[in-house]
Amino acid sequence: MEPITAVNEKFFIVIRGKSRKGFCRGCIGRVEAETQRGELMGLLYSSSSAGSPKSGGIVRREDTYPLSRHQAQLLLFVTSTSKRLELLCNPQLFSAICELTQDDLVVVKHKKGHLPGLVKNLMQIGRKENKDDLHMLGFEVEFVDSDHNLSSKKPAPLPLFSAAEIVQVVPSYSVPLGLCWKDGKYGSLNRKAVTRINSMPNIGSRLRQAAENHTEQSVIQNQRLSTSHAPLEVGSMVEVVSNSGITVYGVIRWLGILGGKAAEWAGIELDYEVNGCSDGTYGSQRYFTCKGSRALFVPITKCSPDSRFVCLSTEGQTLKPTETPPVPPFDDSEEDAPPVPESEALSLLVGRMKGIQGHINSCYLDATLFSLFSSSVTLDRICQIPADTEQPISCTLRTIVNRLRRQGFVPAESVMNFRKQLGCDTFRTEEKDPEEFITVLFQKVLCMEPLLRLRSKRESSQGAFTFQIFLEKEQMGPMPTVQQLLEASCLSGDLKFETIPSCLIVQMPRFGNKYKMFPHIIPSTELDVTDLLYNSPRECFICGRLAEFECLQCLPDHKMQPGRIKQYCTTCNTQVHTHPLRQDHSPSALPVAADVAVETPVPRHTMQLFAVLCIQTSHYVSFVKYSSDPHAWLFFDSMADRCGDDQSGYNIPEIRACPELGDFLCQSEEDLARSNPSKAPELVHRLLCDSYMCLYHSAATEVSKPNN
Repeated sequence: MEPITAVNEKFFIVIRGKSRKGFCRGCIGRVEAETQRGELMGLLYSSSSAGSPKSGGIVRREDTYPLSRHQAQLLLFVTSTSKRLELLCNPQLFSAICELTQDDLVVVKHKKGHLPGLVKNLMQIGRKENKDDLHMLGFEVEFVDSDHNLSSKKPAPLPLFSAAEIVQVVPSYSVPLGLCWKDGKYGSLNRKAVTRINSMPNIGSRLRQAAENHTEQSVIQNQRLSTSHAPLEVGSMVEVVSNSGITVYGVIRWLGILGGKAAEWAGIELDYEVNGCSDGTYGSQRYFTCKGSRALFVPITKCSPDSRFVCLSTEGQTLKPTETPPVPPFDDSEEDAPPVPESEALSLLVGRMKGIQGHINSCYLDATLFSLFSSSVTLDRICQIPADTEQPISCTLRTIVNRLRRQGFVPAESVMNFRKQLGCDTFRTEEKDPEEFITVLFQKVLCMEPLLRLRSKRESSQGAFTFQIFLEKEQMGPMPTVQQLLEASCLSGDLKFETIPSCLIVQMPRFGNKYKMFPHIIPSTELDVTDLLYNSPRECFICGRLAEFECLQCLPDHKMQPGRIKQYCTTCNTQVHTHPLRQDHSPSALPVAADVAVETPVPRHTMQLFAVLCIQTSHYVSFVKYSSDPHAWLFFDSMADRCGDDQSGYNIPEIRACPELGDFLCQSEEDLARSNPSKAPELVHRLLCDSYMCLYHSAATEVSKPNN
């Protein structure tokens, strides 16, 4: 038998690897010994057996994540192994839960939704019948009702919650001084000591010091925040203290003047549901869109920067943010994950610390990967790589995609590993254009043939991965659609698609953040490429019969749908060009197959919009459609906010539901052309102003995703 080394009491959770000798993902164990090969021999704990070890087993050290005894006890009370791993992937929240003290304000999942309450006791669950047993730990929580009263109609027992049921933590020292619950109930509470076992770690000095010096810190913080923090803007993370003292947290989604109000107000999307809040409406007017009971409107003066992410300075020294535990490695031993189903998209993806975490100018790459792989199956089919020929960089990409689709979050470390493998040091540190990255991605990583085959009448076909719009500004109106831009560019450059692309990436006529030809562009939700196919039958623009001529000069004609491509049958071509203003046009003949009858109906070939990349001041974000529902849009920003400074902090990625985009794009072409972008909702306005790449997939080849 292989020699083993005894170890002190250590606990762990299995985070990857297939089941092996008793252990599987999400299981909690205690290290009994370690082999010379680095494998751990341990006891396996089960929540179903009230904390008693079931049996021993062996697991590789690299397949585990170390836990303190307290962490292991908290996670053991979480019966779902997937929920344990999900909580572990939210290090900020899990760290705060591990440090909860009596009367800390928390928000918990409840049958009625998300409810605020006060932590009263830490409860031990299970009997310790022998030395190897491990008590499970849960929290007794006393609810706070909608009027901020303590709900104590039933004196006992208080409801018990696991760590996975806590969705937000507000430390007791952050509740403002002078907090007074109605009827004086807060002051009359019996402050019983939280039931803790001896092995529970002491509260960190950071919490103790904060509690002891609360008054002094509150004054200092208010002074500093009022003079030093950056002006609040849309996207800022803020906190608001209600009249009764409850602190709520959220993100500013709208700023402006409400009807009937004189000063500037803020529309805030809260972290959880609160009775009396809306879904983004105030009165009868909608200002932004979010889940129901999460939109709060208050004067901007009532908002302060979220103190959970504010680092104060003390005597000229900056306090570094608390180090967060590393995100556990991802088990990619299973089959490839399909795109996120529609039924799971909002719950899995929407929120902060969701999507792909940005790091060192990676936003171009983050937004591109999220657009291509989060919800579309198009590239899954066209980039199948045999396992025996797959390169390491392809494996790294596969892990990123699977992690995004299974966990809804990819840490910056995973993406940095991918950037290091792209073959050029500048991919690791510098900002790139998504077009450059897409070319490298498809050619080197996915080893794909060009997505497009373009042909002109005078040249042979050429391959490309993206289609760059080139045209004269005078050919378009002030706010063109992508359909109009694509047709004008193809006609001006005498280009046609040899076949219908399975994926079409259209680059708008702009160059990075320095120049854009049009102030606003409307992404067409459906792209009709029938008239852009080489040697394909086309119908007359006037009568619908088989077209035989095409005219570039007719493109901007204001009397015939300006911006749309024009082709005619022989009769209509003659009639249209007898007009004095069109007599100098030079229509060109179209190739027509001899076996195609003049009256033959021409089938339409369309492509559907599934993502849009946008750029604003050198920062890339994306809009992604996650189902066929016209309102099923998500907004993704890999660097929506930041915790800490440039040296020791980290970026906070965020995904937001954006149904208002569907409301806007569902309008008719005429209504879209008449719309005023400056009055559009914030994210819609951003899309119209900053569109850089529009991604389409073929309606004929796109397969519907399952709903569950």
